[in-house]
Amino acid sequence: MIQVLNVAGSGAGGAVVGLVDLQGCVERTVTGLGYDLVDTERGARGLLRVTIDRLPGDPGGAFITVDDCERVTRQLQRVFEVEGFEYERLEVSSPGLDRPLKKPSDWQRFAGEAVELSLREAFRGRKRYRGVLRALDEGRFRLELTDPPPGAGGDQALDFSLDEVREAHLVPVVDFKGRAAAARRGGSMSPAQDGGNQE
Repeated sequence: MIQVLNVAGSGAGGAVVGLVDLQGCVERTVTGLGYDLVDTERGARGLLRVTIDRLPGDPGGAFITVDDCERVTRQLQRVFEVEGFEYERLEVSSPGLDRPLKKPSDWQRFAGEAVELSLREAFRGRKRYRGVLRALDEGRFRLELTDPPPGAGGDQALDFSLDEVREAHLVPVVDFKGRAAAARRGGSMSPAQDGGNQE
């Protein structure tokens, strides 16, 4: 993960704004510079953490660099000064190899990649599943499982909607050739159809 941190902020003189206003301001700034905003978080002692990524097909390459983080940091500092946003430290970083999937567009973008997700409700005694992500119709997705639960039988895939997912991230793959998506194909199952057992 690449990051630029411990940048002095506006201190106590800035106006206090809601996270929603801040999120919108950060997103406009980051996307205006040609990057994808992955996440914005408020941390302890005035820390503001911003995670950025490159857009698909970016001619600058596939990965965020220190220069990218510094560029976004400088621009956010200027915007926050003008807008009067209060913060003590600003941290701009890349998402790392285990990039979280936050927005619906993330799920579309990373179809075909290895993903680990945690369901809101347990399904067949488990909440965590790992496999290759596939996009289906009408906002639904499929995880072609690399670790199917015991007793799954012919079911080697999990069908789900995003509101059934608590969190998800890419599975780091370090093979020096990029991410290799490989999973067994088979039938599908859905948490909504099974009811699931609670942990």
